[in-house]
Amino acid sequence: MADDIEARLAAVPAPTTSPDGGDSPDEYLARRTLRRGSAGWLLLTGLGVAYVVSGDFSGWNVGLDKGGFGGLAIATVLMGAMYACLVFSLAELSTILPTAGGGYGFARRALGPWGGFLTGTAILIEYILAPAAIVIFIGDYVESLGLFGLTSSWPVYLGCFVIFIGVHLWGVGEALRFSLVVTAIAVTALLIFAVGAFTEFDASGLNDIPVDANAFGSNSWLPLGVLGIWAAFPFGMWFFLGVEGVPLAAEEAKDPVRSMPKALSISMGILALLALITFFAATGAQGADAVKAAGNPLVVALEGDGGPTALSRFVNYAGLAGLVASFFSLIYAGSRQLFALSRAGYLPRFLSLTSKRKAPYLGLIIPGAIGFALAAATGDGARMLNIAVFGATISYALMALSHIVLRRREPDLERPYRTPGGILTSSVAFLLALSALVATFLVDKDAAFIALAVYAVALAYFALYSRHHLVASAPEEEFAALAEAEAELTRD
Repeated sequence: MADDIEARLAAVPAPTTSPDGGDSPDEYLARRTLRRGSAGWLLLTGLGVAYVVSGDFSGWNVGLDKGGFGGLAIATVLMGAMYACLVFSLAELSTILPTAGGGYGFARRALGPWGGFLTGTAILIEYILAPAAIVIFIGDYVESLGLFGLTSSWPVYLGCFVIFIGVHLWGVGEALRFSLVVTAIAVTALLIFAVGAFTEFDASGLNDIPVDANAFGSNSWLPLGVLGIWAAFPFGMWFFLGVEGVPLAAEEAKDPVRSMPKALSISMGILALLALITFFAATGAQGADAVKAAGNPLVVALEGDGGPTALSRFVNYAGLAGLVASFFSLIYAGSRQLFALSRAGYLPRFLSLTSKRKAPYLGLIIPGAIGFALAAATGDGARMLNIAVFGATISYALMALSHIVLRRREPDLERPYRTPGGILTSSVAFLLALSALVATFLVDKDAAFIALAVYAVALAYFALYSRHHLVASAPEEEFAALAEAEAELTRD
């Protein structure tokens, strides 16, 4: 049977036999190689938390303005359930296909080239726009702290991109260790904040937002009514947004089959705990109404009407560390997704070339340049984050669907790790992701339509050009070709 499969594979049409300027497939891939074995489960866990930790310091609190404490609490629980179900599904998929393609690779096997490109493009939208937004927030923190007399402007944005992309170019091991240290500082600060804030906790402040009597189902816990729960979905996501990017490190991981499920599960557990204590501590210390519109809600929760304290200053500096951790790690995630799509020919192939230190240098520099240009030109971090959330929800739905399709279509596929609950788990993630996607239109219609326009341009490029120039020897494409050969053999 193995010989039959090999024969079928040989017969699969390969759009490109000399992928790059006459190179053989082996030579082509040799110029596009990442440093394997650089990250164990601890560094991967740190990466998963780093993607997200800035969301604990700011952003989530705007959900209080959309749905009140009760609305945001319900939204956070539902979005936490979505991420938990998605993470368990991705843990299984990442042991089946441990490559840098991540979500694109999973969808490519389950949904074909179009599904792979749709998923990969959605992930790229998230991971290119989110750093552009976060660098603006870093600039705001630098200005508010009075660091070196700098203001939130393009020199700060440029400095961040240059310095942190430089660390990534140095090497993935060094980059992930740096990320782990900064993330540990941010997490420690959140725990210290919670201890200080809980000393001022007053449950009556949780529901002090004025009630909109005209909103359906409104009350003190749901001041904006039932619809406020739905409108708060994108902000409940901010406690978890990005953790799904851990599988993008699969090619650089030590024993990814064992380390990926462990890192994903532990990351999700840590993030859920941080979300719980941050949410209650911040809103209970000064009241939901006081922090709902604050750019630095944790500092506001500690200071109230008084002046700065030693603890609030510490948390303010730690907030900068949290932003740096997320900014740094999201640059990494975006570069790996772009690397995989480029290596397989979905995007221009030169973007996947790697340096002597096995870093995809163009995959780091070009998205960084785009992110810097967006940040410097617009200065609108909130809008860019909303566009990123739109891309994220599309990718979540497609990755969950990929799990469902592979479970049904290929039940005998070797699965070193199996998702608890199976298809039921990924179905919950799929339905909640679609609900979150619709909710983005309730929050920022303009951002949603901008993301759709970007998507349309990318799809036109794929339809007219790149789908005719895919590289059959790329790992994700080979894996999909093997599935097609096996399916054809079974039919015969």
